[in-house]
This record gives sequence, C-alpha cells and structure tokens, in this order.
Amino acid sequence: MSVPDHARANFATLLRAAADGNLALMECADAATGELRYVICAVGRDGTDFVFTPFGHLADGNPFDTYVPPCATLPDEPTP
Repeated sequence: MSVPDHARANFATLLRAAADGNLALMECADAATGELRYVICAVGRDGTDFVFTPFGHLADGNPFDTYVPPCATLPDEPTP
C-alpha cells in the first residue's frame, strides 16, 4: 500500500515547517463532536497576520491502542 501524493506533499510541508520552527500545537474543538483536540499546525504569515494550517491531532491515550499497521488484505477479503 503506497502513500498518496497529496499525503506525501502535506508531510513534506510539515517537515519544512518543523525545520523552520514554524509548528504550533493548538487546543481546538472537534467540528463534529465538540471534543477537545490538540492539533498540530504549520504557522505561516499573511501580511501581519498569522495563518495556522492544521495537519492532524494528537491521539488521545495510547496511540498503540488506536492505530494498527495496514494488512496485506482488506478485512472482508480472504487471505491469499
């Protein structure tokens, strides 16, 4: 399974922002649930204004309990 181009481009932008010291961790509300999220943002400028571009939020609790590596087959497909 390969990473799509748009995700690679976003990751490259995130790496540049980190290298330049232009990252922020912001407390935000989830738009769907209203729950508190801690969001990783790239920080830019638009004239004298700051612009925050969200990239994702930190996992609540233990991320090893939240995410699993991809498998070779989809859950409803038979194993080869």
